[in-house]
Amino acid sequence: MKNYVITIARGFGTGGRQIAGMLADELGIHSYEHRIMTLAANLAGRDECDFEKLDERLDGSYLQNELRRLEKRLLPNPEMRHFKSNDRLYEFEAEIIRRLADTESCIIVGKAADYVLRDRDNVLSVYIEAPRRFTRKMVMKRMNVDGNKADQIITATDKYRADYYKYYTHGNYWTNPVNYDITLNSERFGLEKCVQVIKETMKIKFGM
Repeated sequence: MKNYVITIARGFGTGGRQIAGMLADELGIHSYEHRIMTLAANLAGRDECDFEKLDERLDGSYLQNELRRLEKRLLPNPEMRHFKSNDRLYEFEAEIIRRLADTESCIIVGKAADYVLRDRDNVLSVYIEAPRRFTRKMVMKRMNVDGNKADQIITATDKYRADYYKYYTHGNYWTNPVNYDITLNSERFGLEKCVQVIKETMKIKFGM
């Protein structure tokens, strides 16, 4: 296999992004999350940028260089607003995801990447979830908020993600395990063992 992609969908506070980062370090590949949205927003915001011109620009080296020069987000990124669709932005995000899958082994967090790449053999799709007692503690610690505020953040962010996924996948439910190759409970396994389970599953699916 020339290259592979792991997509990771995750509930807020489950440690999914940390798992993606740890996995990327162990595999020696890049993990992309908000940088995809940032690059897509930059491209979609240019009136002169259409998909014909995008096709000319998003070759492997250009895409990788543009993404990697963008700053990684280290802190949690909650969504307290209501979801509002932006089809043009999503089209650019989806095209970037497809190009990444064509050109390099990587991890893509969120962005309904499992759906965008659903017909590809070189993709392992993972969903990370955990009970509220676990996610609440994670958010309280990482965002320095009390339990009530953590609950508000988790509820709002997970609703935003669910609405995003449902809209862009034409009615699919974000938490449905049928959408993914594997679903992991990060409270039961712990973050480190989740990484190991994903690596073992890669061996099974990809024959690595």
